[in-house]
Amino acid sequence: MRSTRALAVSATAVAALGLTAPQAAAWDTSSNIVALPGVIARGGQLTVTVDGCPSGGTMTSRAFPRATLSPIRNHSETSKGIATVSSSAAPGAYDVTVHCNGKPSLTKSAAFTVIGGVRGGLGGSSSTGATPTDMAIGGTLVGLALVGGGVFWMRRRSESKT
Repeated sequence: MRSTRALAVSATAVAALGLTAPQAAAWDTSSNIVALPGVIARGGQLTVTVDGCPSGGTMTSRAFPRATLSPIRNHSETSKGIATVSSSAAPGAYDVTVHCNGKPSLTKSAAFTVIGGVRGGLGGSSSTGATPTDMAIGGTLVGLALVGGGVFWMRRRSESKT
């Protein structure tokens, strides 16, 4: 009975150790595509890292032209590449496809999102300094403040005499 329990405990410990042991560092295929930043404006630079891509390769997307992936020093199985998002890319989510040398391609859907620009218009920024209209409005407000202050002061003065 005691040996059966010991055997069961030993088998459980070995199984737990096997499940929690770290995975081997070599991959048969590319994995874990990470695109940073996750939300980017048109014309911005996007950094893509790929695990399981030890000898580099290329990456493609509809939002940027083909870019090169280069191995990262001190990370024997990881490659990184930088791509510039096209200024004509439409707002929305984009996929990234990675082609590592000697390995099958891998696609991460909705890896990053391109945001559109703001429709700002001129907004008064076409001139420098105060315009004549601004001066007229400001002068009117100052005049009204002086009249209101004078009326208030005169009224308080007449109240104190009674």
